[in-house]
Amino acid sequence: MIITKKALPRRVFLRGMGASVALPLLDAMIPAGVALAATPAKPVRRLGYVYMPMGSNIAQWTPPGSGKLGELSPSLQSLAPVAGKLTVFTNMELKNAYPGTHATSNAAFLSAATAKWTESSDYYLGTTADQIAAKQIGQSTRLPSLELSMDLLTLVGQCDNGYACVYQNNLSWSSPTTPLPSEAHPRVVFERLFGEGGSAADRRAELRKNASLLDFVSEDIARIKRELGPGDQSRVGLYLDSVREVERRIQKAESEVAENRLPDLDRPVGVPAAYADHAKLMFDLQVLAMQADVTRVTTFQLARETSNRTYPEIGVPDAHHPTTHHKGDPEKLAKVAKINAFHVSLFSYFLQRLAATKEGDGSLLDNSIILYGSGMGNPDVHDHTNLPILVAGGAGNMKGGRHIRYAAPMPLANLHLTLLDKAGVRLDKFADSTGKIAELGEPLSV
Repeated sequence: MIITKKALPRRVFLRGMGASVALPLLDAMIPAGVALAATPAKPVRRLGYVYMPMGSNIAQWTPPGSGKLGELSPSLQSLAPVAGKLTVFTNMELKNAYPGTHATSNAAFLSAATAKWTESSDYYLGTTADQIAAKQIGQSTRLPSLELSMDLLTLVGQCDNGYACVYQNNLSWSSPTTPLPSEAHPRVVFERLFGEGGSAADRRAELRKNASLLDFVSEDIARIKRELGPGDQSRVGLYLDSVREVERRIQKAESEVAENRLPDLDRPVGVPAAYADHAKLMFDLQVLAMQADVTRVTTFQLARETSNRTYPEIGVPDAHHPTTHHKGDPEKLAKVAKINAFHVSLFSYFLQRLAATKEGDGSLLDNSIILYGSGMGNPDVHDHTNLPILVAGGAGNMKGGRHIRYAAPMPLANLHLTLLDKAGVRLDKFADSTGKIAELGEPLSV
């Protein structure tokens, strides 16, 4: 089929008072005169980073063997549906995270840099990989990057062995002296993605007076659908259904605040009471942001280093941080493994949502690279070697279904350098990198 009418621009927004909803990639965005069947709309590449605090029970984390990823380890079982898009790395390290603290684990994860030892505001780290990407592939989107977390904390001063709290609070740094705060409240994130015009308070007041954000743009929805073919109408419908469902869950969480007499102090007011519900909502917001090309770079902190969150829903009523100091106690090690598996199951939810979201001739997962892991290896001794690290996705000709096991420690900076390259960001060196990872193959042409 040949499109003869003028194509829609890649950035189409449904607009209403205080609201702006970007559309996903559609076939109607192909330039006029191009054969639709032969040339689907070209997707963009995306980079995502998900941080898991306080290392792992590495014995339960590491899959057997190397090369082809066959049997998954107990901690990674939930990733079976997306194993073909998954690469597990064993024996990666962060040399610059030593002397071995929670603060430096978090700080070095995306920077591979040495954090200045200070309790004051003269902190110094390095520009993180996500922000290097944001400065290139994020400049054509509404948000160059999106920084999210599960814990909304405002701790200041010294948090860990003389290191300023800023190192634990922030994964992303746009310069060595500029940490980027993350957002844990789904409503605030939703407004950042879809709000337009006026102050944040004005937008919030307007949205809460109405049943849905989509009510503001109903006329634009009807207009744009008249211009689309059946396939694109279906894509838009499914996307808007996802937007409405995320908004419904946010509204439900807000309505339940008054009924929650014993709030979890680790979570902001107005988010789902259950940790998993909150995490899934934050992951769904990332899916929407990527699908609508509001941003191409995301970071998400599943919990803060030294978090004392408990997980009774999986049989771990003990605080996370003390449990990780296991001293080889089999019972504590089993609990650490349960927490690891729980966090991975939420990551698997995210990957499966990306895989189920069609884009071009593939899916969002095919067009993304998502790094998951921790800046700490064995939490009992606060080391930074043999880190638990996964990469998922297909952008840049990524090949999955593999377990890459190194005989000697491999700098995590090498993986950052390689993933940036696959996303189209060319660097000769990143932090203490010694080269790109040949096993991941050459990137596609930009």
